[in-house]
Amino acid sequence: MFSAMLKVPLYWSFRRWGWPPMLPMNITASVTYRCNSRCRTCNVWRRERVDELSTEEWDRIFRSLGRAPFWITFSGGEPFLRADLPDICRSAYEHCRPGIINIPTNGLLGERIVSAVARICQSCPRTSIVVNLSLDHVGEEHDRIRGVPGNFQRAVATYHALRKLAAPNLTLGIHTVISVFNVADFPRLYRELMELRPDSYITEIAEERVELDTVGTGITPTAEQYAQAIGFLLEEMRRKTPGASPVARIAQAFRREYYRLVVRWLQEQTQIIPCYAGFASAQIAPQGDVWT
Repeated sequence: MFSAMLKVPLYWSFRRWGWPPMLPMNITASVTYRCNSRCRTCNVWRRERVDELSTEEWDRIFRSLGRAPFWITFSGGEPFLRADLPDICRSAYEHCRPGIINIPTNGLLGERIVSAVARICQSCPRTSIVVNLSLDHVGEEHDRIRGVPGNFQRAVATYHALRKLAAPNLTLGIHTVISVFNVADFPRLYRELMELRPDSYITEIAEERVELDTVGTGITPTAEQYAQAIGFLLEEMRRKTPGASPVARIAQAFRREYYRLVVRWLQEQTQIIPCYAGFASAQIAPQGDVWT
């Protein structure tokens, strides 16, 4: 993390003057659009099938990026639908040596997820592997948001199985999308999810995004609704940060600032801070398109 922070002035210079040229330190590699959830906050599963990059093509990408990325997220769709996800992660590790590999999952694939995570942790021993279970509510309310009966029960079973892995570089977290479907219940769902004792807990706001095909769906809560939910979360974070791992503490520190910025963004409806998309961060789509 310290080595990544030392590069921040270089990104400031690159954005302002175009020098020195820098590759992004934060890469989101969307390895598939396929998904076995039918979420009310994401329509990526409705997208047309694309010719996904092969393991070998991802290997060439990571070789070209070299040691630039510090944080790589393998996303989807549901990334564990790719049977070769452990091989893709190992390629990223060998070429890039990222400090963090982050993988969100809906938890539906159970044994496959546990087996793949075990392989990834073993093949990337000097990288922190962060697996975030996506839980937007509890019980049947979560299932309704995610569009899959029994989703919550299956995701929790996956969570407990991952807990049993003997992997010192594994951080197991929970991720919640705050939307119009759960914002009013946020304090209750947070308290119930915390009974699982995750290493980290993060949220993001449901956005109308082109790549998720959610423009015009009305899934974003109002500024007042979100501010109330986040005010509660920030107070809980101030009292106690879940987990004790350094990765969890660092992630929570960044998240605190993110939550405050989102409140301002909802209130002011304008860009709050200078945008570094394409400079410090980028997203690679399953077929190889690059999004800033």
